[in-house]
Amino acid sequence: SKNKRISKGKKGGKKKAADPFSKKDWYDVKAPSLFNVRNVGKTLVSRTQGTKIASEGLKHRVFEVSLADLQGDEDHSYRKIRPRAEDVQGKNVLTNFWGMDFTTDKLRSLVRKWQSLIEAHVDVKTTDSYTLRMFCIGFTKKRANQQKRTCYAQSSQIRQIRRKMREIMVNQAQSCDLKDLVQKFIPESIG
Repeated sequence: SKNKRISKGKKGGKKKAADPFSKKDWYDVKAPSLFNVRNVGKTLVSRTQGTKIASEGLKHRVFEVSLADLQGDEDHSYRKIRPRAEDVQGKNVLTNFWGMDFTTDKLRSLVRKWQSLIEAHVDVKTTDSYTLRMFCIGFTKKRANQQKRTCYAQSSQIRQIRRKMREIMVNQAQSCDLKDLVQKFIPESIG
């Protein structure tokens, strides 16, 4: 008959689908102490099993958090902070500053037509030996009484501005440790 195949049991029966979350634990992610809000969120990791240690699986994970959430201030919502897991204590994942970025839509909104966009980046070393690559972006602006609708900079001016940008970034970064540098990023006080 047609249904004969079904009644015949397969060897070993059907395996019970294992819930992938049953072998995982939740850990709390803590932001570096220089932010107002320390609780960033939670992260999942497979439980320690044999030689695979859970805390090792967590280390060097990079998270992405809105600065608005970290500072409890909506004005910072267009900036993202990337903390990186450095250490695990109990169920807490301790992080260090790993990067900061603008949200894509914010970056897009800054760029306009009829003006020059000037970008610079530089590798800097803080006093506590952290190396960072800093990026800077600038735009030309119309003068108050300007009739012409474009305001482009000459390439020689752009080179000068870029040099100045690098100079400022290097000076600001070399004179302080990572913590102080991030403190300067938050209110955008560099420059």
